[in-house]
Amino acid sequence: MAAKKASEQTNRKVVAENRKARFNYEIMDTLEAGLELTGTEVKSLRAGKSMIAESYATDQGGQIYLINSFIPEYLQGNRFNHEPKRPRRLLLHKHEINKLLGAVQKDGMTLVPLKLYFNDRGRAKLELAVARGKKLHDKRETEKKRDWEREKGRLLREKG
Repeated sequence: MAAKKASEQTNRKVVAENRKARFNYEIMDTLEAGLELTGTEVKSLRAGKSMIAESYATDQGGQIYLINSFIPEYLQGNRFNHEPKRPRRLLLHKHEINKLLGAVQKDGMTLVPLKLYFNDRGRAKLELAVARGKKLHDKRETEKKRDWEREKGRLLREKG
């Protein structure tokens, strides 16, 4: 069974979100991927402590890895604890890996994590986006649109 689109998920507990990603990147496609985690990493995530703001995904030996994501050590983990910034393998089907690698190599895209969450079955999932970096003028345009939408909302509230 192919992985569901992240937008089709209903019951999720979001642990970490990359809010800057939609501002810095033009999102082309999203995909849900599982994560290969250790026990203390899962416990630390369930406590709601992690950051994916500075992270990205890359190819290493035919597999996709999440690089630079921060999951702090679990306090009660003692000697079984994990390294907080270790590379974590993403669990994807072979055809999904080939599709992502093709987009990255051919089209010059990048793989950006958007959200880290637990799905309705309690599994840790990552919403991964195939994205293209925005130029400075594109970011300014996005900011202008956001400001105009906010102003338009204010004007409509004042009238009604």
